[in-house]
Amino acid sequence: MYCPFCASAVVSQGRTFCSSCGKNISFLYSVDTTQQATTTSEGPDTTMVEELIAKYFTEGHSYEVIVDFLATKHSISLSLSSLKRRLQDAGLTRKINYTPLSIVQAAITDELKGSGQLFGYRAMWQTLKQKYGFVVRRDDVMRLMAEIDPIRVENRSKRRFVRRVYRSMGPNEVWHVDGYDKLKPFGIAITGCIDGYSRKIMWLKCGKSNNDPTVIVQMYIQCAAEFGVIPKRLRTDCGTENGLMAALHCCLRSEHGDEFAGAKSHMYGTSTSNQRIESWWSYFRKQRSQFWMDLFGDLRERHLFNGSNLHTCLVRFCFLDVLQKELDEYKQFWNTHTIRPVRQSQCPSGKPEAMYHVPHRFNGRNCGFPTSAEAVRRFSSQMPPATSLDADEDLEARLCQLQRQSGLPTPLNWEAAIENYLRLKNMANL
Repeated sequence: MYCPFCASAVVSQGRTFCSSCGKNISFLYSVDTTQQATTTSEGPDTTMVEELIAKYFTEGHSYEVIVDFLATKHSISLSLSSLKRRLQDAGLTRKINYTPLSIVQAAITDELKGSGQLFGYRAMWQTLKQKYGFVVRRDDVMRLMAEIDPIRVENRSKRRFVRRVYRSMGPNEVWHVDGYDKLKPFGIAITGCIDGYSRKIMWLKCGKSNNDPTVIVQMYIQCAAEFGVIPKRLRTDCGTENGLMAALHCCLRSEHGDEFAGAKSHMYGTSTSNQRIESWWSYFRKQRSQFWMDLFGDLRERHLFNGSNLHTCLVRFCFLDVLQKELDEYKQFWNTHTIRPVRQSQCPSGKPEAMYHVPHRFNGRNCGFPTSAEAVRRFSSQMPPATSLDADEDLEARLCQLQRQSGLPTPLNWEAAIENYLRLKNMANL
């Protein structure tokens, strides 16, 4: 496959942007898939293996971890030499065919216009590799960021961290759940869950509320069904929104015979002591949420937002899907970035995704308990239905009608969401 803009070969399937000219080439894959179905002689299993290899390589895993991933997660046996040969045939490399620095500089400049302005050079380096498919040196990214944005680089270099000691035997020993309320004044609430050992984000969702117990328990159910496992222990703060989730978790754990089975499998505590998720919120704020806080705060200072229920519902209507898309993107980036070693920590260093799925490579073991979708459904069917706010639903229906009548497209980024917000605000006379 070749890029139609610069005629360069596309060395890896699935890349959204050409590594030579930086143009969007995602439209090529729908055409290529149709042609491949009729012309290729390779079986579907071979295609799946190539896609998995390209996926894990793009995420930055080492060759040994990729082989372990294929064997552990997909039951695909592949030797290290065969993996290297397949990577060479696909043109996947990290040390040659570097992307031109002018294209890298343009991508960094574009990222710095949004929440990427909170990135350090390591986070920006990972973004360039995964989002744009660039082959670039980390030192080059560091130098370019120092040239493009010297003030923020200097401010980040002055950070000081006070770290606590955290001990864990392996993934799924403890899940830490908490809500994030920094965007609540603007009508958007966020809930997250992190695995204590690997620091893998299990879920990261935004919505109209994180105080509704039925909303929180549904996130737990979806996560348990997705991974087919529940943690040995669950830790939350003392908020009433965690009651149904705690009850469901204890019911599921009552079928086991270990020392933490049943009611002991859930831990209540203060927010300050729930350090894994609380410390992660600080990373989240520095790299993502501060941008949104400043964005909504600017609307308030310009008297375009007054904090009323009507205005918060309008913000939620215009920005919720855009923000959730960014949360999903950040979750993927976090789970595949490298956590550096820290002397004060008793947990290993590496990529959260690797530490979670192949803990034996990090001197850990899976501490979770397998659960079936049938067991989750059996207990979840007894959960009460989610509460409904009729006033908010009526207002959202009115906003949907106004959006259709005015022909406003669904926003795909924060700029389009602001434009929709201002136009709908004027149309609704808010």
